[in-house]
Amino acid sequence: MLTTLLVAATLAALVSPPAGPAAATVVVAKDGSGTYTTVQAGIDAVAAGGTVSIKPGTYHEVITVPAAKTGVTLRGTTGKAADVVVDYDNASGTKKPDGSTYGTTGSATATIAANGFTATALTFRNSFDRKAHPEITATQAVAVKTTGDRMVFDNVTFLGHQDTLYADTAAVGTTGRQYYRNCAISGDVDFLFGRATAVFDRATITALDRGSNPNGYLTAASTRRTNPYGFLIVGSRVLSPAAASSFYLGRPWHPGGDVDAIAQVVIRDTALPAAIKAAPWTDMSGFSWKDARFFEYRNTGAGAGTGTDRPQLTAAQAANFTAQRYLAGADGWNPVH
Repeated sequence: MLTTLLVAATLAALVSPPAGPAAATVVVAKDGSGTYTTVQAGIDAVAAGGTVSIKPGTYHEVITVPAAKTGVTLRGTTGKAADVVVDYDNASGTKKPDGSTYGTTGSATATIAANGFTATALTFRNSFDRKAHPEITATQAVAVKTTGDRMVFDNVTFLGHQDTLYADTAAVGTTGRQYYRNCAISGDVDFLFGRATAVFDRATITALDRGSNPNGYLTAASTRRTNPYGFLIVGSRVLSPAAASSFYLGRPWHPGGDVDAIAQVVIRDTALPAAIKAAPWTDMSGFSWKDARFFEYRNTGAGAGTGTDRPQLTAAQAANFTAQRYLAGADGWNPVH
C-alpha cells in the first residue's frame, strides 16, 4: 500500500510540477518537453511581466489571463502563427453541465483581462460548427475576448465565424486600447465587435461565405459616446469568397439597448473585395447606422466606393484618425511601428 502511494505521488509530481514562486519564463509543450503541457498551466505559473513560450501543437483548452497578470507575453516559439493553436468549440448556446448555457462572453476560447498583455506568433480559434449542431441556435462563438488596456497582438490569427474577436473593455467608461498588427482575422457575423479602442494595422480580414445575403458584417462596434476612437482598420486588406454585394462593413451595436453606445469605425487605406455592398453600413436592433460614426478614407478594390451611403473623411479629418491618435491616450502610448 505504501509503495502504491509513493508511485502515485511520483507520477503526480511528473505531470504537475510542485507549485513554487512565479517564474519569469515558462515553456509549454504538448509533448512534455517543456515545463507544462497546457497553456493555462503556463499562465498560472508565470509571473506578472513574464513570458509563456509555447511550442508547436494544438492546445484544446479554454484559457484565461486574469487582470492581475499584467504585462504577460504569450509567444509561439516558431514565429509562425499556424504552428501554435489554442482551440475550443463552445458557442453561446452550448449547454454547461448544469444545463445553463455559456452565453457570448462565456463561449470565448481565450479571455484576456490583463493590461500590458502581448501575444505573438500564435492562433486563437473557436471551432464551433453550426452545421454539426443544428440544435444550437445561439451561434455566437468567440475566439478571444479582450478587456485590457495597452494590449498588443502581433502576427496573431483569430479564427471563428460569428463574433470571432470581442474587443472590449473592463467596464463601461473604462479605456481599453488594443493594437492588432499584421494579424489575420476571419468570420462572418459581427466578427469584430465591442467597445474597445482597437487598431487593426496591416491586417488580413477574411469575410467568410455563409451562402446567404447578407453573408455577414465585419464590425459591430459599441463605442461609448464619450470616446472619439473605436475601431480603426488601416493599411489592411479584406478578402472574401462570398458573392458580390453580400457583406456589410458594419452595424452599430447597442448592448441591451444602451443609447450611449455610439459605434465609431473608420476603415481607411484598405483594399475591399467585391463582396462588400455598395451601401456598406446597416441598422441594428432598431438603431440607425446614420447615427453612428462610420467613415471610410482612400479605400481601394472592387468593393470600394463613395456616395451618400458611404461617408468619407476629408484629408484634414483623416489626420486625426491614425493609429497613433487612436492609441495615444493620456499617457502617450505608441506601440506602432
